Amino acid sequence: MTRLTDRVVIVTGAGKGLGRAYALDLAARGASLVVNNRWADREAPSSAEAVAAEIRATGGRAVANVDPAEAPETGEALVALALAEFGRLDAVVSNAGVPETKRLHRQTREGFQRIFDINFFGAFHLVQAAWAVLSEAPAGRIVVSASSAGLHGGDGMAAYASSKAALIGLVRGLAVEGRPRNLMINAIAPYAVTAMTEQHLKPGLAERMDPAAVAPLVAWLVSEHCDVSGQTLVSGGGRLRAAVAVEGPPVAFAEGDVGNAVHAAIGGQPRETYPDSHQAFAAFMDGRPTLAAI
Repeated sequence: MTRLTDRVVIVTGAGKGLGRAYALDLAARGASLVVNNRWADREAPSSAEAVAAEIRATGGRAVANVDPAEAPETGEALVALALAEFGRLDAVVSNAGVPETKRLHRQTREGFQRIFDINFFGAFHLVQAAWAVLSEAPAGRIVVSASSAGLHGGDGMAAYASSKAALIGLVRGLAVEGRPRNLMINAIAPYAVTAMTEQHLKPGLAERMDPAAVAPLVAWLVSEHCDVSGQTLVSGGGRLRAAVAVEGPPVAFAEGDVGNAVHAAIGGQPRETYPDSHQAFAAFMDGRPTLAAI
């Protein structure tokens, strides 16, 4: 079992669903938690306060924050709260997000921006606020919640998919910056039954998709044992797989041969992965191009 004794972790969107499962699991492993979830309905109890109280009731250490993740100042407030309450910060889990299914011709600019503000900039504000502190930590760790939609798209999911794909790009870029500091950042694309997904799951599938089944992966990714960075890991039902960006071999083309070259490139083998864009460029320019099948 991955132990997280003395580690301090911020989890956003932790009042319910996956975020709640992560927070409870991390606390059970010994971590101290800053539990964040927006308090939208002030007439109802705060879900973040409820989760923090649940952790404290079992002997754990937790404090709640009810600010909206997308607010630019929330990231700094969460970091400041962790340092004030626990004296350190070791990891952040950016889980807050909102789904949407709306085809582009029905999408407004304001609606598209709202999805990006919550899903992408909510994560960005937290990561940017925590970066300097985690860079000084012995084993700083960051986990952001992406989605298979960001990998593969989906009908009516342009705003949601692009916001999640942007997170994957952020992870890839920051992984390069974090390596010299032992600061690891990874993305997860979780599959679980939550308020977001339960209406889309087939009968009999929901019981296999407990949010708690993803929590051990998150625990390992925020631990000192995590030795990978820049990865996107798909997980659900106690399983995981890696999603990677690949490039095939370069294909030469001439003016009348572009279509054939495109199809040859799409099916080209072998597929390669690269640690950063500079090495991908070098491999492209140095590789001997194959000829398009005509």
